[in-house]
Amino acid sequence: MTTESAQERDELASEYVLGTLSAEDRADVQRRLPTDPELRAAVDAWERRLLDMTDLVEPLQPSPHLWPRIERTLQRQIPSLPIAAKTSWWNLLPLWRGLSAAGLAATLILGAILLTQTTPKPNYLVVLVAPQDKAPGWVIQASNSREIQLIPLGVVEVPADKALEFWTKADGWQGPVSLGLVKPGQALSVPLDKLPPLQPNQLFELTLEGANGSPIGKPTGPIQAIGRAVKVL
Repeated sequence: MTTESAQERDELASEYVLGTLSAEDRADVQRRLPTDPELRAAVDAWERRLLDMTDLVEPLQPSPHLWPRIERTLQRQIPSLPIAAKTSWWNLLPLWRGLSAAGLAATLILGAILLTQTTPKPNYLVVLVAPQDKAPGWVIQASNSREIQLIPLGVVEVPADKALEFWTKADGWQGPVSLGLVKPGQALSVPLDKLPPLQPNQLFELTLEGANGSPIGKPTGPIQAIGRAVKVL
């Protein structure tokens, strides 16, 4: 019998909660749960981490266009992932029921990251949603406290004389700090070596500014997407 390490147990629990295990492996986990307190604790911890995302926005009924949009994003991120694995997430009604559209999008992107072998698991996630309809447009993930990745869930239209500018502000800061300009539809990695480490509830937003960004070093245009950091590891 092979001894299971704590890391292997945690990875198994994460994939069980996300629904990405094969039917055989999932049944094996379900058989173990009643008699394996360590695995049960790992599963409980992952459920708590993911369900915390429901606090990001007010609950709302997801648009019928949301799932096809997420599916297209996952296919681009990990094109070799079988369709059955992707759609199994949607069928986990006990976990997904009641989740907001933004929380659902973030959790599915987290699943894609977990399945990408060369990408470390994130310890922070942020869902950036449109302030008007709460539609998720971007996901931010941080695998360490010194760099973040901004991942688009689709392509947004930006006028030719405008640009999207990326901002962050943690509790206790005097004002938001610019993280640079963002090209619509393109992922962006941002080093945070000149800022304090990331914090839970840290604010991130994208605003519509002039073509060269804000002229005063502070947001001046309308907010296009906004969200707060959630610690998941």
